Amino acid sequence: MIGNGLVIDPAALLAEIDALESAGVEVRGNLFISNRAHVLFPAHRMMEKLSASIGTTSRGIGPGYEDKMGRRGIRIADLIDPGIFRAQYDSVMEEKVAIARALGIYEELDLRRIRDEYEGFAERIRPMVRDTAMLLNQAIRDGKTVLFEGAQGTMLDIDHGTYPFVTSSSASAAAPAPARAWRRHASAA
Repeated sequence: MIGNGLVIDPAALLAEIDALESAGVEVRGNLFISNRAHVLFPAHRMMEKLSASIGTTSRGIGPGYEDKMGRRGIRIADLIDPGIFRAQYDSVMEEKVAIARALGIYEELDLRRIRDEYEGFAERIRPMVRDTAMLLNQAIRDGKTVLFEGAQGTMLDIDHGTYPFVTSSSASAAAPAPARAWRRHASAA
């Protein structure tokens, strides 16, 4: 499962899925993507030029999390709903272009082509989209073992790390703790 705490570049994800499937790995039916995860766009990479001084990956992850926290992000659930996606995308991209032009970092982006491309991505990932929190809670209720994986360490955690030289997400083990606490509470009942 790809959880709600992530920002996802659909182009990169689908390229990885294609590579795995071409190697004989059955991905569809085994991979589930949270409907609450947020979507990365090429404009996020453009915006990341503002923070290159702290050694970012230049993949747009920081600006993607900024949009999430600023309540202007586009979630996977929004991406797979064409009406909602078009309205949100046009609004968010208009803002990104205005900011990038004002700051002198604008790169020419074919916003309509990108929107059409992402609508195609939406069709490909739609069968994998789920409420992953519900799936995880059901697995815990069923007594299954759940393994949480994080790509970073505590020192890169946005709250507990060596700020400002941190990642944009919560990378410590604190995030799965409520699930463990819930399981103890549920088993005591």
